[in-house]
Amino acid sequence: MPTVQQFRLPDAGEGLTEAEIVSWRVRPGDTVAVNDPIVEIETAKSLVELPSPFAGVITELLVAEGDTVQVGTPIIAVRTGGPAADIVPVVPLAAAAAVVVADNRAAQVPAAEGAVTVGGRTSVLVGYGPRTTAASRRPRTNPAVIKQSAVIKQSGVSTEPGPVPGLRPVGAAPLAKPPVRKLARDLGIDLGVVPATGPDGIVTRDDVERASRQGPAAPERTGSETRIPIKGVRRATAAAMTASAFGAPHVTEWVQVDVTRSVRLVTRLRTDPGFEGVKVSPLLLVAKALLLAVRQYPGVNASWDAGAGEIVLKHQVNLGIAAATPRGLLVPNIKDAGTLSLHDLAVALGELARTAREGRSTPSDQAGGTITITNVGVFGVDGGTPILNPGEAAILAVGQIRQLPWVHKGKVKPRWVTTLALSFDHRLVDGDLGSRFLAAIAAILEDPATALLQL
Repeated sequence: MPTVQQFRLPDAGEGLTEAEIVSWRVRPGDTVAVNDPIVEIETAKSLVELPSPFAGVITELLVAEGDTVQVGTPIIAVRTGGPAADIVPVVPLAAAAAVVVADNRAAQVPAAEGAVTVGGRTSVLVGYGPRTTAASRRPRTNPAVIKQSAVIKQSGVSTEPGPVPGLRPVGAAPLAKPPVRKLARDLGIDLGVVPATGPDGIVTRDDVERASRQGPAAPERTGSETRIPIKGVRRATAAAMTASAFGAPHVTEWVQVDVTRSVRLVTRLRTDPGFEGVKVSPLLLVAKALLLAVRQYPGVNASWDAGAGEIVLKHQVNLGIAAATPRGLLVPNIKDAGTLSLHDLAVALGELARTAREGRSTPSDQAGGTITITNVGVFGVDGGTPILNPGEAAILAVGQIRQLPWVHKGKVKPRWVTTLALSFDHRLVDGDLGSRFLAAIAAILEDPATALLQL
């Protein structure tokens, strides 16, 4: 007996309460199997693709793209428990033929009686008929064409028009992987008008970059200002930083460090066969220095549990690296980073950076951090007063490394110098502990041979 099931927005991880509907991968009338991707959502921490929990026919999209909804809200309705062929109406040939035109955006397909309208789109069918092959990604085609093609094939006459490169049927959603969708959003490109050259009609990264070079249309502006909704990562970051700034008593200390020997070591490691294919940067040595300093002063790797009235000392270091992305500030972390060799730490840092840039950081990647590094030096900044990542006791800001006149062995010489700034929660870390911890990091970077003895 056919029934209509509603799929409610689940918690994508870490107790998140809401998410934005970024793009639907299905339309009313599509047939789906269990675990077929149906929607891409953006939470406060990541982009997530949700699979269908039901097998059946999509009857209604209950939430429009761009809407932000609470966890537990019904977002899609699926007809289950009956053959899809029983609910497929016959569509006149004229309606099917009207879909294939030179400019698919100008085509108009008559809506079936009782069609559902969501976000300005009208469905033309309720279903396709039973699926006879395994579920797979396919170009989104108009249901009228699918039904009419089946009728034509049954008659033994093939009058089906060939595919038109770069065009999509009316109402079809562009197919693209999450990193490509993120790139399009960052560049202000509408995927719906990008010609797809990938297999099965998928829009590729090259397609988006080509469209960008051709010059995307400038966003419409009215009056003397542009207003951007505060949502997703930006809103979550604002709330977390506000809570941290006013909830934890911050103290920040600075130290300037001669890192000439560390710069030389980085140069040597870049040509070392053992590090071939691995990105080596000064951040690698800063991260290693911090991890070694935590071994000496484990009190900085802690959190404050106000509810229980306890200080929680962490037995492993989940090292967070603050990453500025077009979606906002993300802080994914390397799990149990203190156990990694210098080589493995370099690999982990490289993978973390790539994942963040491509928008593939998951909630679990950003959960459970215990201490953080923010590298402001990559922006040409000497230093700053970083705000603690919520739930952590310390954060280290690393400024740019540049040559300055420096007294070395009694003489003024040009040396590579950077500024380290450590912010810490004064409830957990007093001035003595914070100062010793920062001085230990500085000493290791000034003489990295010390660190090598502890690897």
